[in-house]
Amino acid sequence: MKKIVCFLCLVTFCISFGQQKGQLRKVATIGFLNVENLWDTIASADYIDGTKDISNPAFHRSVPLDSLKYLETTEEYRGEWSDALLKGKKVVRKQILADDFTANSPKNWNTKNYKIKLANEAKVISEMGAQYTKSAPVIVGLIEVENRQVIEDLIKQPALAKYDYGIIHYNTYDARGIDVALIYQKRRFTPTNSLKKEVKIYYDGKRSYTRDVLVVTGFLDNEKIAVFMNHWPSRSGGEARSLPARNAAAVVLKQQMDSIRLKDPSTKLFAMGDFNDDPVSSSLKNHLKAAWAPKDVSPEMPYLNLMYPLYKKGVASLAYQDAPNLFDQIIVSGNLISDQVGKEYSVYKTEVFAPPYLINREGNWKGYPLRSWNGDKFTGGYSDHFPAFVVVQREAN
Repeated sequence: MKKIVCFLCLVTFCISFGQQKGQLRKVATIGFLNVENLWDTIASADYIDGTKDISNPAFHRSVPLDSLKYLETTEEYRGEWSDALLKGKKVVRKQILADDFTANSPKNWNTKNYKIKLANEAKVISEMGAQYTKSAPVIVGLIEVENRQVIEDLIKQPALAKYDYGIIHYNTYDARGIDVALIYQKRRFTPTNSLKKEVKIYYDGKRSYTRDVLVVTGFLDNEKIAVFMNHWPSRSGGEARSLPARNAAAVVLKQQMDSIRLKDPSTKLFAMGDFNDDPVSSSLKNHLKAAWAPKDVSPEMPYLNLMYPLYKKGVASLAYQDAPNLFDQIIVSGNLISDQVGKEYSVYKTEVFAPPYLINREGNWKGYPLRSWNGDKFTGGYSDHFPAFVVVQREAN
C-alpha cells in the first residue's frame, strides 16, 4: 500500500474566528468521532414491536439472539423496513454483523478487548477541545455504535463518568446494524426533542438501508440549538455510482435544517458527522448548499462548512483507497459566525483532532489514523477516522 506523505503532520489543524484579548469567555466544545465498530460481545438482533408508539424506545430495540425465543413475533417480515410500515407488527430483523463481534468469530472478540476499546474511545472523547475549555465536550456525536448498551458502557468509563453524560439514541435499519447517537453533559445541555429521519435510497430499484439522520433540539447554557448527526452512505461500488445516495442524504439533512431554521431563525444549527464526501463534493455544495466562506453565506446558501479552509490546506480525517479525504465535517448556521465575542455563542475554533497517539507511526499505514482493526485482528487502536470538533464562545456571565 502506497504511503501518504504528510497525511497529517503531528500537530493539530484548526481554523479560528475572532476573539477579544483578555476578555473572560464561556466556552463549550461540540464534536463527534467515528468509534469504528463499537460492538459488545453479545450477538444480537433488532426486535420491532409495532404495537408500541414510535417514540417509545421499546418500538425498536436490540436484543440478544438467545432471548428471541422469549419474545412474541407474529410474522416473518419480508417487506420494506420502515417504522411507518411496521406499525402493528412484531418482527425480528437480523443484522449482517450479528455474529462477527463474538468470541466464536474470526475476530475472537472478547470482554478484555471490548474494555480496551471502551477505554480508548473514552480517552479521545475526554480530550477533544480540552486544551481550550479545560473540560470534556458538552455534546459528542457517535458514529458506528451497535446499540444503546455500548453507549451506556462508554459513558461509565472513568475518563467520562464524572461528566454525567446523557444519551440520545435510536436503532435504525442499517444493514450492518450500526447507528449514530449523541451524548451530552446534562448540566449544560437540556434536550427538548429528538427524532430520526430516514434516508431512503435505491439501487436498481431495490431499497438499500443506511443510517438515519439524528435530529436533536435543546438548550446549550440556555441558548436554543439543534444538532444533526450524520453517517451518510459509503462510496462502496465507486464514488460516482454511490453519489446519488449521498445526494439523497443531503436533501434529507437540508429539509430538517431548513425546517428548524425557518420556524425559529435564532436557533443555532450544528450538522456534523461522516459525510463520505469532501467539502467540495456536490452533495454538500449543491444539495446541502453549504458555503465555503462566511462572506458567501446568504439566504440561498444559509449554512457554512467550517471544514473547507482545512480541506484547502490539505488536512484530512481519513484515507480512502490510499488517498486523503476530509469526510468528517461540521457545518453551522450563519448566526454562529462573528468576529467578536458577544452575548451569544459563536464559533471560536474548528479542528480535526489528531494528537500523536491517534496517528499510526510505522509500516504501510504510517501517517494514517491508528485504527482498531486490521482485518479480523484487534490492534488496540482507536479509529480509522480522526475526530472533529468546534469550540463555541460567548461573554462570561
